[in-house]
Amino acid sequence: MLDTASLSNQFLIAMPGLGDPNFFRTVTLVCEHGREGAMGIVINRPIDLTFRDVFTQLGIEAAACARLDEHIYLGGPVQSNRGFVLHEPVGTWESTLAVSESLGVSTSRDILTAIARNEGPDRCLLALGYAGWGPGQLEKELAENAWLSGPATADILFRTPIDARWASAAHLLGVDLTHLSGESGHA
Repeated sequence: MLDTASLSNQFLIAMPGLGDPNFFRTVTLVCEHGREGAMGIVINRPIDLTFRDVFTQLGIEAAACARLDEHIYLGGPVQSNRGFVLHEPVGTWESTLAVSESLGVSTSRDILTAIARNEGPDRCLLALGYAGWGPGQLEKELAENAWLSGPATADILFRTPIDARWASAAHLLGVDLTHLSGESGHA
């Protein structure tokens, strides 16, 4: 494994040549990264489900919820039947991993119930599934230039239009992805 600092609370921005359809033109927030591997949530793949659909399926009363028509995201190909709420602030939910001092990812029903009652976190997005990498796998993909990595921002997570997140995350690094080729070169 390469000696790489933790990429937790960083964006992984798929390079144009990344051919895996699960990650083509995606931005993934790395929630956890260490010797055991990495876990992240794709933040720019909305699916044809809304909070209303999830609340209905789980039997959560949500008639007054302000988020009923917000889209749910495909967070990655692993456990795509399990929900992950990225949220700010971290709060005190039953099952939360702190990604940073202000950002968390929760998997417990209590946060969904609070969201349904408009008592949840100030900002959130709900994803089904996650992206996972085994020990050394993400480092190898970074060395192969499959990804750019850079700092995550709440602005891109929660306010930037979905279709602009890929380019906006790269722009934080001073990169214009439209000028990059999807082809690998050889010297």
